[in-house]
Amino acid sequence: MKNLLKALLQTLTDHQTVIIQAPTGSGKTTRIPLMLMDHYVNKTQKILMLEPRRLAARSVARYMASLKGERVGETVGYRVKMDTRVSDQTRLEIVTEGILLRMLQSDPALEAYQLIIFDEFHERSVQADLGLALARQSQALFREDLQLIVMSATLNTEALAQLLKAPVLEATGRQYPVKIKHQAPVTGPNQRFSASFVSQCIQDTLHTETGSQLVFLPGSGEIRQVYEQLKKHPLPEDTFIAPLYGSLSTKEQDQAISPAPNGQRKVVLATNIAETSLTIEGIRVVIDSGLERRPYFDANSGMTRLLLGQIALSSADQRAGRAGRIEPGTCIRLWPAADNARMSPQQAPEILHSDLAPLALELARWGTPNPSELEWLTPPPEKAYAQAQELLQQLGALTPTHQITPHGEAMTQLPVSPRLAHMLIKAKNHGWGELACYVAALLSERDILQQRRQSDLQQRIDALRKSPQAYPLIHQSAQHLSQHLKIKLSPRVLNNPQAQTELGFLVGLAYPDRLGQHRAGKSPRFLLSGGRGALLNDHDALADRQYLAVADLDGHPREAKIYLAAALDLDQLEELTKDQQKTTIRIDTQTEKVKLFQSLRYGALILKETRIKSPDPVQLQTALCQMLSQQGIHKLPWQTEHKQWLARLAFAHQQAPDYWPDISVESLASSVEEWLGPFLTGMQAISEIQAETLQQAFDYLLGYEKSTELKRVVPTHIQVASGSQVQLDYSQGDVPILAVRLQEVFGLQHTPKIYNDQVMLMMHLLSPARRPIQVTQDLQSFWEHTYHDVKKELKGRYPKHYWPDNPLEAEATARIKPRKS
Repeated sequence: MKNLLKALLQTLTDHQTVIIQAPTGSGKTTRIPLMLMDHYVNKTQKILMLEPRRLAARSVARYMASLKGERVGETVGYRVKMDTRVSDQTRLEIVTEGILLRMLQSDPALEAYQLIIFDEFHERSVQADLGLALARQSQALFREDLQLIVMSATLNTEALAQLLKAPVLEATGRQYPVKIKHQAPVTGPNQRFSASFVSQCIQDTLHTETGSQLVFLPGSGEIRQVYEQLKKHPLPEDTFIAPLYGSLSTKEQDQAISPAPNGQRKVVLATNIAETSLTIEGIRVVIDSGLERRPYFDANSGMTRLLLGQIALSSADQRAGRAGRIEPGTCIRLWPAADNARMSPQQAPEILHSDLAPLALELARWGTPNPSELEWLTPPPEKAYAQAQELLQQLGALTPTHQITPHGEAMTQLPVSPRLAHMLIKAKNHGWGELACYVAALLSERDILQQRRQSDLQQRIDALRKSPQAYPLIHQSAQHLSQHLKIKLSPRVLNNPQAQTELGFLVGLAYPDRLGQHRAGKSPRFLLSGGRGALLNDHDALADRQYLAVADLDGHPREAKIYLAAALDLDQLEELTKDQQKTTIRIDTQTEKVKLFQSLRYGALILKETRIKSPDPVQLQTALCQMLSQQGIHKLPWQTEHKQWLARLAFAHQQAPDYWPDISVESLASSVEEWLGPFLTGMQAISEIQAETLQQAFDYLLGYEKSTELKRVVPTHIQVASGSQVQLDYSQGDVPILAVRLQEVFGLQHTPKIYNDQVMLMMHLLSPARRPIQVTQDLQSFWEHTYHDVKKELKGRYPKHYWPDNPLEAEATARIKPRKS
């Protein structure tokens, strides 16, 4: 580490950005910042170091302060959500990533700071990626002297070094060696976690290993399961159990990481909150389940779900490193060693599977709503980012051109998601700011009623009211939000009977795309304003409510299960949606006669509907066209001449595709209102449309000049030698067919042509019984070579008909014989 520190000081004299890769347990998190604080020439500016979690930020700051023989908040301090320890003396501030974003937004140049250290960057949170991108732009635009250090034990430095154009410094060796063991559990089908197996492993290790244990488990639910298993069996007298996860209070978290009293050993049951930048006193054994719950944003439901999955190898290395912080240790991995080859080397960047609404709002506030204007290690996915901007527009945070609005600016001042920030601001304006603080706190943390048998948010409010001491984190969070809103908060608001009726309104403010309307029938199935279906358990307390505001549901693509919601009444629903309601005309499609209803809609929901008894002609015209679009234009009175018109136009298009339009049945079906609508005035049913109306519409569609020209160059009929007008058939192929009896073309020497004499017809010469006797495009050749054979064959069959010896000089006739005969 000494060599690394020396190299770092030298490198920082020549480069503004440096990447450091050093193993876990090497002391990079604590020793590098302190060394830099002591050696920086410019003593007037401070150092800012980012930690991915609040617990780590507080712990690191306290440890570094103790190394200097100080209390935290003197030269070393920290800033995290709901807790700050800094003073005028502070020159090294440990902050969480969200705090850095607030500092950059307030002062893009960060004038008070000389250096930003991004610690544990391998975790690749959205906020860390954004913080680095903004800091890089700050370097380029405002502060050429601002220096950045990006460091981690398991960082993949190649892509990062290429992006930052920065040198990479590496250190080898950790403080103490860690022995790796594998102990695979025997699990049942589709079972990924066994609390009993983990419990047994903990008990066995307590008898075979010295020191305290750190057990990595996927989440708080698994921690409770293992804790209950351990309670069933007596542990050594000198051992106690300490849970450690994010929703615990600060006091409970600090107890888990503090030294065990009176030489006792402890078993810390932790989530990945303890994976990095955290030294827990006395730990020399790590038991790693190899599993974690990470947030994944489901774009279909708009929900972020915690999904159970296998950790990456980089995380496994980080976890093992916790065992070698104070002495040689042991890491027991609860999976077969062969599985290492199938594990991902690095965990996926959070930006690829997160709700990007907070990111989009931050970028709009920064002045770069288009993320391509920044340098990203992993750019935000375009579809998810566009969806986030659409939500922010719906919340009134962005303009249609994605610029931030004054309301959006106000939302960024609150330390919650954009949805909840919108709710808090609007609720304060409605006089329900206090209650909104509690609702936001409940929705920001894990569900305080772990058994989600009932979805009603009111039950959570009741739990807070009845047992205020049981949920200190919720009360602390609500108090913190009230300070940001500049309102006084009293738990008495939870006792207000009217508060029960306002919960749905508050949830609806945050989730306008999840307002639910009960579907027809007795089952608790709902249509959400965003267009999806949702359902409750049959015996849920909200099952019989007509309207809901849904805060949490699963990601089922067709009908999602509702986990958390609040009841609404129609007046509240109308108030929530008044600025985005639309009045539409609905058609009763049960019959072919138009029945119009005026509907007040919000998204997919119909709030009110009334029958229009005397619709105006334009409404009728539009409605009839919509009905045809829905039921199909085959309902129109199609005649042979209409089909022939389409065939003639198709033939003309084939001859001159740049001049004649390509009109098909499919294109007509998709544009009924454009070509047929003007001719439906006064009609109320499809049956009132006549064949003549249809032909008028076709001519209108083509235009007067081209309709006239089509009749001339692509005629429906052609006059033959007998004087008869014979219909042409354009439906049988590329060449039009002239089917005519042989006697009617006597005297006609050449095959007739159409389309300005450019296309020769295909002649089907017929017998007196109108059966084909010859198909030809060369009439002259037929007279010369084939006619006499045909005459011999047919004269005996049709002796009364006219069979001249010289057909070219004979008179054509539509009768059996010419009149003069």
